[in-house]
Amino acid sequence: MKQLLNTLYVMTQGAYLSLDHETVRIEVGGELKLQVPLHHLGSIVTLGNVMISPFFLGKCGEDGRAVVILDRNGRFKCRMVGKTTGNVLLRQEQYKAVQNEAKCIAIAAAMTAGKVKNARNVLMRSAREADTPEEELRLRKSAEVQAQALFHLKSPRDTDHVRGLEGEAAAAYFDVFQLMMKPGERESLPMNGRNRRPPLDPVNALISFLYTLILNDCISGLEGVGLDPQMGFLHVPRPGRPSLALDLMEEFRAFLGDRLAITLINRKQVTIEHFEPRPGGAVYLNEKGRKEVVAAYQKRKQEEVEHPLLVEKTPIGLLPHLQARLLARHLRGDLESYVPYVHG
Repeated sequence: MKQLLNTLYVMTQGAYLSLDHETVRIEVGGELKLQVPLHHLGSIVTLGNVMISPFFLGKCGEDGRAVVILDRNGRFKCRMVGKTTGNVLLRQEQYKAVQNEAKCIAIAAAMTAGKVKNARNVLMRSAREADTPEEELRLRKSAEVQAQALFHLKSPRDTDHVRGLEGEAAAAYFDVFQLMMKPGERESLPMNGRNRRPPLDPVNALISFLYTLILNDCISGLEGVGLDPQMGFLHVPRPGRPSLALDLMEEFRAFLGDRLAITLINRKQVTIEHFEPRPGGAVYLNEKGRKEVVAAYQKRKQEEVEHPLLVEKTPIGLLPHLQARLLARHLRGDLESYVPYVHG
């Protein structure tokens, strides 16, 4: 079992990170604000104007500790890691699987099925808690679209068919997304379907930010077992695109990203005051909002769930690593098929 290490998020503009023996010093304006032992940290994520000393970067690379740089809005800029690790034979099997049409379709369908099952579970839970019979009916109809997609995913024709089924299920899911929010919050935080690059409303800004955090954890999980995060099965590989990490993230979007967003909204932990509009109609979380969301995300990762395949309790933060291991075992031939994570 891999130890669940913390991710250090640095969001204070003008902060400076440096190495002090086996600790990281965080200074703002020359004043020490925080000092953390390195052995407590699995990765570092900075947002915006945050400076890092070359010696600290070198230490992180030497230890295999990733440093991720995002802009102030949470959009990915770059990721720095040390030497490539992992079994080269495993990566060879990964590349062979991508070229094997039948295997590629099977893995893509399994990951998509995991996403759709988790989305359906979120919808059914919200339907049971719906305020009116009409809203319950709409949520259950969307859940039925997910069920139909799952049925067809059992025998997909090709990866384009898998992507089509995923697209139809996602459209039905986001069509009723606001119904999972309390009526009062729908008025203060309106949402018009799913939009991104850039997000055009507060809810989409919140979801996109959470997806960025999840994607970083999926990249770390894949790199930790020696897989290439850029060579995917569902998402088409493109230069600089972590396609396999995007594949793996599908299983975590609904139960981790979306469900956490809904909880934060319904509990008024995130309100309209946590967002700011930008030129061109874009909307992003402000600094206060980012801090609130990151704190909630880190807390959520510490919660334990029972893994349905391993039948043992595990922190949510370890799930990307465990799923990456299951994928690696399948690619090596130790598992007949890849089994996605489904949150009950």
